[in-house]
Amino acid sequence: MIEKIKNKLTTIGMVLAAIFLMWVLYVLNQIRIDVNKVVDYTPELTTQLYDRNDRLIANVFDKEHRFYAPFKTIPAQVIESIVAVEDTDFFEHGGINIEAINRAIIKDIQHMGLVEGASTLTQQLVKTMLLTREKKFTRKLKEVILAFRIESLLSKEEILERYLNQVYFGHNYYGIRTASLGYFHKELSQLNLKEIAMLVGLPKAPSFYDPTKNLKFSLSRGNQVITRLKTLGWINEEQYNQAINFVPIVYNDSITQNRAPYVVEAVMKELEAKYPDIRHGGYKIKLALDLGAQKIADEALKFGYDSIRGRDQRLDTNKSTSQTLNGAIVVLDNATGGIMAMAGGVNYAKSSFNRAIESVRQPGSSVKPFIYQSAIEAGYTSQTLVADVETTFEYQNEKNETKQWKPRNYKNEYKGMITLRDALIHSSNLATINLVGEIGLDVVYKNLLKYGFSKMPYDLSITLGSFGVTPLKLSEMYTIFSNKGVKVIPYFVERIEKNSKIISQTVPREQYITSADQALKMTSILRDAVRYGTGSLAAVSGIELAGKTGTTNNNMDAWFCAYSPTIQTVVWYGNDDNKPMRVSETGGRGAAPVVGYFYKNWIQVYPDTKKYFDLPASKPKVADTNDTETTDDASIEATSNEQL
Repeated sequence: MIEKIKNKLTTIGMVLAAIFLMWVLYVLNQIRIDVNKVVDYTPELTTQLYDRNDRLIANVFDKEHRFYAPFKTIPAQVIESIVAVEDTDFFEHGGINIEAINRAIIKDIQHMGLVEGASTLTQQLVKTMLLTREKKFTRKLKEVILAFRIESLLSKEEILERYLNQVYFGHNYYGIRTASLGYFHKELSQLNLKEIAMLVGLPKAPSFYDPTKNLKFSLSRGNQVITRLKTLGWINEEQYNQAINFVPIVYNDSITQNRAPYVVEAVMKELEAKYPDIRHGGYKIKLALDLGAQKIADEALKFGYDSIRGRDQRLDTNKSTSQTLNGAIVVLDNATGGIMAMAGGVNYAKSSFNRAIESVRQPGSSVKPFIYQSAIEAGYTSQTLVADVETTFEYQNEKNETKQWKPRNYKNEYKGMITLRDALIHSSNLATINLVGEIGLDVVYKNLLKYGFSKMPYDLSITLGSFGVTPLKLSEMYTIFSNKGVKVIPYFVERIEKNSKIISQTVPREQYITSADQALKMTSILRDAVRYGTGSLAAVSGIELAGKTGTTNNNMDAWFCAYSPTIQTVVWYGNDDNKPMRVSETGGRGAAPVVGYFYKNWIQVYPDTKKYFDLPASKPKVADTNDTETTDDASIEATSNEQL
């Protein structure tokens, strides 16, 4: 009888063994996972942008924020700590820990389910990179098989390197170096034992032990790791006592740390075509941007915005014309065209639309210096007389009907014959139009094309800036004056590195337009426009500026384009829906003070900047009160809605 029972049990055992074997074979047959993802490890890495002084501007990444740490850069104490707390026999086993598995199986059987794991670091790596986290026996078997496979292909050091760079450490930090830099602002080599213990304790429950959220529990978890090290005899009593009560400084940084969002997004869009992995390839991008200039530019743009909104609401709270008001600012290095600062709006979080690059607006009277430059190149001098008198122009419209255009000056003031210098300083519309009539529309049009303007109507309306241009493009045009006759193309990127190798370096692009002498004549006039002309609200004590206001029909746009001996600044304000601003919001009142705000703060931060133009000294003139705060330098009124 006993023999029969033994035979029956043997048969049942063989059947169960056969079933188990068939199940194992089935699972093996289902494994179609490519372990090359682990072997040929190429994780997503964060791209970083730096300013011209090597200060971090932003971290850019797609899904996972990660800085890579090669094994040779990982301190021995980090390795000891992670092994102590996660897999003490890591360097002895072949991928799985049999004793730990036996303990786990007993508990799992007792509870009729997977309640305790026995995963080695190798298994954790497999689970993280190749499998799901579902609690099923089939998944566990796959994990074991793949762990054996990984152990046969990689060294223990390579497995640890992948593990420490792959796992999640909370706070959107992937990889231990990322967590070290994020939480403690330290490289791995600079960490003390308590900081190391807190980091290696995070993977168990990264969100719960995140020290920016639960510092008390994070410290407690770190102490568990330290105690484990002492129990194993891997640290001595003195090390234990020093670490156990230490409380490190923990930083709660934003992940991107983006200090120039309009610039960063513009750079990424520019580089994506050439470098498809630019957002996750671990590039180091050095920009021409200066974070000091960017901070001042952001503050200046907001200052102007608040001023316009404040005047608007104070004067007429029931009929506010600035519901969609916004602005843009571009700051360039005169000599190279490097973009030192740029903001395409007053608040990126509310509107990411980059008005500095994408918004095409009429430049108004800010185009006039280019008209007058044509005159200078044609032989006119700053003392040549031009007629500032009312003129009525007749023209044929598209229906071949005869129409009249009667442009006017601001406040309908006309001064008769005035010098070319005074005409531009005070932004006379009629003098400018009559000047174009003298030198020829064809000559002016051809020169504007040479300077870089495009898509212009071939008629006298171009005299008053009746065509579209972006703030960045207008900035490019103004380098003709700020860079003494040589136009430079604005650029963001100075240098691109990958894997510590320079893969691209920018060489400034220049285009000769006119001689330095001719350009300096214009600088002399524009300097006086700031001293006592339409740009007087931009004047700053202690630094010379040259600049020109611009205001378009119905005050839809307010510009001020200015430059010092080294830096150029273009400011624009307007409503996104193209509705008019208040009639008082001219380039001289709305935009010029913003430029003044920028340079006043710039010379405080950078007192050694060059402050005076290389021009012959001239006697200062008292400011004309008619050309300060209320000057509308390009207001046009026609007898019909059509422009000549």
